[in-house]
Amino acid sequence: MFSYCTDPSTLEGLEWLSCYLTTGKHMSFYLSFGTVLVLLAITAPVALGFGFLGAMASRARFAPFRWLGKAYTSVVRGVPDIAFFLFFVIALDQAFEWMRHKVKCPDWTDPIRQGSDFVVCDAAKLPLSTSPQWIHETYGFFLAVLTFAIVFGAFAANVIFGAMKAVPRAQMETAEAMACPSGRLFGASWCRKCGFTPFPACQTCG
Repeated sequence: MFSYCTDPSTLEGLEWLSCYLTTGKHMSFYLSFGTVLVLLAITAPVALGFGFLGAMASRARFAPFRWLGKAYTSVVRGVPDIAFFLFFVIALDQAFEWMRHKVKCPDWTDPIRQGSDFVVCDAAKLPLSTSPQWIHETYGFFLAVLTFAIVFGAFAANVIFGAMKAVPRAQMETAEAMACPSGRLFGASWCRKCGFTPFPACQTCG
């Protein structure tokens, strides 16, 4: 890293420490640590989005949407996280490649599942083998974000669903009786109230 690091025998004190902390292994550690922080920074709002959609689906009047929301919050929360992080990424990757395979290689006659191997045509590989390295790394990062968001979004959905149920029904009926538009009723009343009603200390802020 530094020019004086070329001769280790001359290093002492802070110079030795600076050379030691800037070795290739340390720089890889800093990069991986930064990658995790970026992953968390991106995953957090995406997981909240999944959670909000899951909570909304759980309260939907349309039964299939309600069943889907309930299944998402119940099944995902019931599966150990380690199972998702170890196996779901692989399953997600194979699902994407399987869909591309059906679209790009409709004339393929060989079975995709060949024992323990998952074989698709070259055009369906995701990303393609000819893609640059940064494409492969970005795709892996995307899969990690999506997996984390799905898992933690289920927990967020459960919390948001509980917060929505905590909003007094009388307040919503009053707003409906005053001909409050549905969009304003949902955004300004329901969503805003569900952020404060579960926490008595914050009700004065609502």
